[in-house]
Amino acid sequence: MPNALEVKELRKIYQLPRAAQKAGQKTFAAVRGISFSVEEGEIFGILGPNGAGKTTTLEILETLKKPSGGEVLVLGLNALKFGHQIKSNIGVQLQSSNYLDNITLAEQLTLLGALYGKKVNPDELLAYVRLQEKKHALVKNLSGGQKQRFTLATALVNEPKILFLDEPTTGLDPRARREVWQLIKQINQKGITILLTTHYMEEAEYLCHRVAIMDQGKILTIDNPRRLIDNLANTSQVSFFSQENVAADLWQKIPAVAKVYSNFPKTILEITDLAAVNEILQTLKNNGLTFTGFTVKTATLEDVYLDLTGKEFAQND
Repeated sequence: MPNALEVKELRKIYQLPRAAQKAGQKTFAAVRGISFSVEEGEIFGILGPNGAGKTTTLEILETLKKPSGGEVLVLGLNALKFGHQIKSNIGVQLQSSNYLDNITLAEQLTLLGALYGKKVNPDELLAYVRLQEKKHALVKNLSGGQKQRFTLATALVNEPKILFLDEPTTGLDPRARREVWQLIKQINQKGITILLTTHYMEEAEYLCHRVAIMDQGKILTIDNPRRLIDNLANTSQVSFFSQENVAADLWQKIPAVAKVYSNFPKTILEITDLAAVNEILQTLKNNGLTFTGFTVKTATLEDVYLDLTGKEFAQND
C-alpha cells in the first residue's frame, strides 16, 4: 500500500528569546531528526507527553510551519513547495478552534465549504457527527464533546484524503471521549488516512494501527500497539505509595523483580512471576514500611513508555 505521508530526518529548531536563554543556549530543538511513514488508510498515532514535539511535527505536516531541516512528503507532494495543494486535500482539527459567534452550525459549515469552493450539505455532515438536532445552535452553546464532534465535521467539509487530529479528546469526560473515538473509527472506515497526536495511552491503544512513541523531540519506537505491549508480556507491574523512601536494593533477594522504578513516594516494580507479589508484600511488612495504593496489573502502552524512558508517563488534561 502506498504511503500517504513520508517524513525523513525532520528537524525544527527555535531561536530562544534572550530572557529564556540559559548557559549560552540560544536555540531549542523541538523536533530532532525524526523519520516515519504513514500508509494510506492507516490510523497512525504520535504518542508522548506535553512538550514531546508532537504538535510541532503535526503543524509541519499540515504546512502551517516550515521545518529547519529534513524532508516531508504529503500525498507525494513536497510540503515546502506544494503547501496550497496539500491544504486542499487535508482536514485539520487543531487543539483549540475558534468559530464565528453569531452564526449557526449549519451556516458555519456552509461558509467553510464555500472557502474550499465546495457546496456542502450541512444536514448530512451534522448527522454524521450526531449533531443534526443542533443545526440551528451556536457553537458557544455546545458542550465540550459536542464542540469536538462539530470540529470533526468542519475538518471533513473538503472531503480530505488525510485527516490530522491534534489531541482530539483532551479535556473531555470519559463518555464524550469514547464518542469521539467511535467517530474517528467511522471516518477511517471511509478510507481516510488519519494522523493523530495524543497523550492518552488507552486512546492510542484503542484507535491506532501503529504508534510512534515520542519524547524530547525524538521518536523512541514505532510499531503496532499490541506488539509493543506483547514485547513486555512476560512481565507484570506492581506499584505502591510509601511514606518512607524505599531503597532499590531492598528487592535484590526477589529474583522475579526484573526492574525497579523509584520516584518517591511511588515505587514501581516490574515482575516476571505473579507469585512474587506475596514476597513483595512480606518484604514491605518485614521492613516496617507503610504503604498504600498497592496495585498489580499486566503490561500496557504506559509500561512500554516506562520501559523505554525509565520514567512514568504523566497524563495531564
